[in-house]
Amino acid sequence: MGLLRWFKSRLGAHGAFGESGRRRPVDILATPDNFDEAGYLAANPDIAAAVVRGDWASGLAHFREQGCREGRRQQPTTSIEEMRRAKLEKLRPFIRSDLPHQVKDGKLDFLSDELRLKTGIVETGAVSANEYDGYVRGLIDEFSDGLVLDCGAGRRPVCYPNVVNYEIVDYDTTDVIGVGEVLPFQDGAFDAVISIAVLEHVKDPFACAREIIRVLKPGGKLICCVPFLQPLHGYPNHYYNMTGQGLRALFEPALMIDDHRVIESLLPVWSLTWIVQSWARGLHGATREEFLDLKLRDLMAPSHELLGCRWVRGLPDDKNFELASATMVFAHKSK
Repeated sequence: MGLLRWFKSRLGAHGAFGESGRRRPVDILATPDNFDEAGYLAANPDIAAAVVRGDWASGLAHFREQGCREGRRQQPTTSIEEMRRAKLEKLRPFIRSDLPHQVKDGKLDFLSDELRLKTGIVETGAVSANEYDGYVRGLIDEFSDGLVLDCGAGRRPVCYPNVVNYEIVDYDTTDVIGVGEVLPFQDGAFDAVISIAVLEHVKDPFACAREIIRVLKPGGKLICCVPFLQPLHGYPNHYYNMTGQGLRALFEPALMIDDHRVIESLLPVWSLTWIVQSWARGLHGATREEFLDLKLRDLMAPSHELLGCRWVRGLPDDKNFELASATMVFAHKSK
């Protein structure tokens, strides 16, 4: 349901499948040896549209002429749909019977109009697509024979037979569609839950946290990451950042906190460079050059002494909202 732009982990030494062979990539590099017409068009909708228009005779024609040089990808011959069917069959006993849903392209869709309105869900073309880091992969491997909920999965480039991809968006890798504030699963359904860069994007993170706690089995494990000093970002909205204490407060005392750390991909330097780079993108011409020529020592001056600088005054409103120290609301109550 959302993402940290920079929270992109690496697959590690074992590659997409690892040593177990249980993982399945969503798409693979197309080569002359493995080319598959249907898989190529499925992974490249722009080419599929061009074929329909008659711009290309086939996907193979495009691949031979351009796609090979462009490093185009294709969906594997063995579809992730087979994996999804097995996953949902395993999940079926844990589906709540009190929530209406429909089956949509083999996925369970619980996203009713009422839930869309209540939780502020909007249509979007944005794609959240991140890989798992080593901590999350370790959790997935620990419960390889169980069920793990990825609550707000985005579009995952690698799918796992024991991980249920839960999303508000109907990505090709989504298994179940719904909202985090009302999970359509019975109590104690999952051995583990993953929530990476999600809770800042939900309207009611407290409700979402309660639902995560509810669907965890006794002894079940959670990995949750929420930003603190990060600018406005993501989709569909960005409601909340959290201090470390705030994140813990969502889950204590219902869950025991085993560890709480700032891993390498979450160190302060990411926030620092994000702000500086984004600030520079909001400036132009001589004002931008003035900003880029600053020394770190220049930024140690009292903030009020910098208010008159062009690189402070010259940011557009959208950048001021993205990078603001705080925002202020002015409101009134209807009579």
